[in-house]
Amino acid sequence: MSMLPNEEQLLLKRSAHEFFSAKSPVQALRTLRDGPDPVGFDRALWREMAELGWAGILIPETYGGVDFGYKGLGQILEEAGRTLAASPFLSNVLLAGPLILAAGSTSQKQTLLPAIAGGELLIALALEETGRHAPSHIRTRAAATSQGYVLNGRKIFVLDGHIADQFIVVARSVDGAGALGGISCFLVPADAPGVVRKRTPMVDGRNAATLELVEVSVDETSRLGPLGNMAALLELTLDGARVGLAAEMLGTGLEAFERTLRYLKLRTQFGVLIGSFQALKHRAALMYCELELTTSAVLEALTALDEKRDDVPHLASLAKAKACEMLELVTSEAVQLHGGIGMTDAEEIGFFLKRARVAQQTLGDATFHRDRYAHLMGF
Repeated sequence: MSMLPNEEQLLLKRSAHEFFSAKSPVQALRTLRDGPDPVGFDRALWREMAELGWAGILIPETYGGVDFGYKGLGQILEEAGRTLAASPFLSNVLLAGPLILAAGSTSQKQTLLPAIAGGELLIALALEETGRHAPSHIRTRAAATSQGYVLNGRKIFVLDGHIADQFIVVARSVDGAGALGGISCFLVPADAPGVVRKRTPMVDGRNAATLELVEVSVDETSRLGPLGNMAALLELTLDGARVGLAAEMLGTGLEAFERTLRYLKLRTQFGVLIGSFQALKHRAALMYCELELTTSAVLEALTALDEKRDDVPHLASLAKAKACEMLELVTSEAVQLHGGIGMTDAEEIGFFLKRARVAQQTLGDATFHRDRYAHLMGF
């Protein structure tokens, strides 16, 4: 399969560009932030996206989706990144949906996946427990009982957790099985007794929450996948989400770069356009090169996901690490090259830097993925 998008995927990209430009510009994120909006995204707009098939783009037609693949979704996410569109793509479409598809029972798939594809159900993955992305550091416990399991623990940075209808809680059900052993997943209703959640708005205006689980009882039908053996399926799902997030970050970087170029061609200093200064040309050239490298890394990772290749983990970490490095450079340079106005809230370029810093930490920063890539390569 070619790394480049095909005609249908490019058509989807153009449609997404028009949709987000018209209905979810950066100003929409400012409005949500200044509200402050209790949800954090426009539910009506999310329903429109679902009607377009975007919420079910990774879900097979059997379960109400369109099954257009990761590369198709990558085109949508890149355009969403350009306008910093707030939506539950990452929590619902890239994390919850694929994990249920990979590990769910027939009953769970038939019940949950059509509702996700229709934009009617929001499920959040409750994974993180430390200040940095560490999917194997799970202290939340799942103790077996005669009726099912009892969950106890605390989760942080649960994306869209404050408005989720259900959670997929990652817990350790077997002790002494090593860092990757004994990991299980459980579907937990948000209104279950013992579940306490608190919204923690991010600096970019997006949504996350802390989740406390105190003696939360679930039955056997709530277990997702094999007991104590979910590490591999979880990691595969995370890799898909990492690549999807890298595609969104690419769009954010491209838009920040293009806005900066336009500013360099308009702003004058000492009677000439600042874009004519050689030092600024060099900085813009470096940004362009990093964007091109990131584009190649993201497209190859999306292709590998659709082809279900063995090198998906390597390419996922490569794409996310490169996207983190690129976006830190591009957004920092963009703000600096805009000068004093770039530091004000009146100028939208600052929103891109804030989004970049949160996206860099989500699902592993550049340091995490460089280290992971080295281990995967045997170093």
